[in-house]
Amino acid sequence: MENDIWRWLWTVLAVVLAVGEIFTAGFFLLPFAIGGAVAGILAWVDVAVGWQWVAFFVVSIGTLMYLQRFIHKQDIEDTKSVGANRYLDKRAIVLEQVDPVSGTGRVRVESEEWRATSDGDVIEPGTLVTITEVRGTRLVVRETASKS
Repeated sequence: MENDIWRWLWTVLAVVLAVGEIFTAGFFLLPFAIGGAVAGILAWVDVAVGWQWVAFFVVSIGTLMYLQRFIHKQDIEDTKSVGANRYLDKRAIVLEQVDPVSGTGRVRVESEEWRATSDGDVIEPGTLVTITEVRGTRLVVRETASKS
């Protein structure tokens, strides 16, 4: 193929991938759109097609690795602050007996009441507990160690 065709192929590819990135999550198409744009620029300045492909792959993979580092960090930092996970490691007070066998129990954490369960023994009302996990719509709690 002549370089004129590659110019337009790379340009269209970069635009299509950039627009596709708008409608997807995770910055997966963006690195390839950037790689296509770089290859398109090389095509417009008459660089050989082989070097265009090399630039596309190197820039795409390099950008993907660079962006994944930030995405992974964001995913780790945001998991605790969303939904019921924001209550992990917080303290609550038992309102109704928490019985893991019968699956009953209620706790108050901050100003909200939640159904609760535990992986251990029955916990009586008035006991201070720590939230260790979220299972569906229940908070998993354990008795908070009393300070001597």
